[in-house]
Order: sequence, then C-alpha cells, then structure tokens
Amino acid sequence: MTESDSRHDHLERWSVDELLRGINQEDHSVPGAVERAIPMIVPLVERIVESMAQGGRLFYIGAGTSGRLGIVDASECPPTFGVDHGLVIGLIAGGDRAIRYPVEFAEDDRSQGWADLQAQDIGPGDVVIGIAASGSTPYVIGALEKCREAGITTGCITCNPGAPVLACADYPVLVAVGPEFVTGSTRMKSGTAQKLVLNMISTSAMIRLGRVSGNKMVDMQLSNRKLVHRGTRMVMDQTGLSESDAASLLRDHGSVRKAVDAFRTQ
Repeated sequence: MTESDSRHDHLERWSVDELLRGINQEDHSVPGAVERAIPMIVPLVERIVESMAQGGRLFYIGAGTSGRLGIVDASECPPTFGVDHGLVIGLIAGGDRAIRYPVEFAEDDRSQGWADLQAQDIGPGDVVIGIAASGSTPYVIGALEKCREAGITTGCITCNPGAPVLACADYPVLVAVGPEFVTGSTRMKSGTAQKLVLNMISTSAMIRLGRVSGNKMVDMQLSNRKLVHRGTRMVMDQTGLSESDAASLLRDHGSVRKAVDAFRTQ
C-alpha cells in the first residue's frame, strides 16, 4: 500500500494552492487511521509500562524517516518527563550520521540492527519497537527476529497491511493510511501517522509511570527560561506562593515535583 500510486496525478501542473490543499486533503485521513489502531496500541503500552516499572528500557529501531522519528521521540522523553537518557533509546540504520544524511544501503543490512541493539546491552527486560512504514526493512526485521529468539518483547509500527514486520512483533501496530500524495513518499502521511503513534506510546507510558501530575509535566528539565517560567507558574498554582517565592523554591529544588513536595512537608 505504501508504494501504491497516488490518487493524484500530473502534480507538476498544479498551482501551489492546489498542491497544499491536496496534501491537506490526504492528511485528513491520518487521524482516523491512528484511531482505528488504538486497540493494537493499548496492549503495547501496557507491556512497556510493566517493563519499565521493573527496570526495563524502550528501544525504537528504524531506517530513514522512521528511524529519525524514533530518535526524536526518544530524545524528547528526558526533558519532558525528567527520565534518564537511557530509558528510551532510538536507533537508526547507518548510525548517527544517518540522522542528517542518507547512508546508502544501511537499511538493507539484516544483521546490523541486532548488532546495534547488542551494543546497548539489550536484554529480556527491555521492549523493542521496530518502525517501518513499508514493513519490509531488513534492518528492522532482522533485529526483531533476533529479539524474539532472545526472549525480548517486540512491537512494530507499520503502514502496510500484510507487511512482513507484522509477523515479527509480539505487539504489532498497523496504521493503514493508504497511498501517499507523492507516490512512495512515506515521510508524508506514513511519517505523520508514525509520529502520532509514538507521541501516544511515550506520553501514555510516562503518565502511567507517574511522570505527570494532574495534567502537568512536574518532572520536566528546567533547561531554558520558558521552562523555568512555566515551572514557576506550576509551583505558584500548587502552593499559593508568590512568583518570587515560587521561583526561589523551584531554583532550590530543581523540579516542580520536588519544590511542591518540599513545600508540603514544611
């Protein structure tokens, strides 16, 4: 499906307005496809939460756009939820260089994905999610097959019904978004769908693990002025302190959660 011809043709003849509206029209189908996948996402998240509660880690592994999306999601967990950088790890075919530049044929190496996971001391307590829009990427499939042989829980996110990767995952997630606006350009609808699912997985897992209080990121890293200001407002809301006192308390304790806990135990 991800390689099927676009529903649109002669795109070079379209005006900019027509192109933008055509892309937007196709994008409207993505949230519905993600919604239909929720019953598949639920057990995967529940397994991730169970694993992390027992000290396990979450790995994303992919190639090209899929790999980059996994790295983005993994890299945003520490600043957003205050977790260690090693809790959620994104791996991409071709290594760090492939984040910015295409590495020729890296995704075709069936053994490298498992080698990359072994370099991270992967173990049975961890969960590995293969991300592959086409669902046929050798780098991903080879890694998931080896994980299953080693007793490591596997999941996948793909946009291709009947994709080989689905058979390699204990918790398969299929988000069938249909043909792309530009034939085969899976950075478009497929990439959007994968990003939405990754948001759902990591956010819901972190909430279930207690990394959100109410609806606030109380463990976020205070890495810039905007976040310090946001954290100060959170402390003010939960303690009734003035802005200056809340800012001082936050500065002393380094996180909203610790600042509020310190106030409540005074």
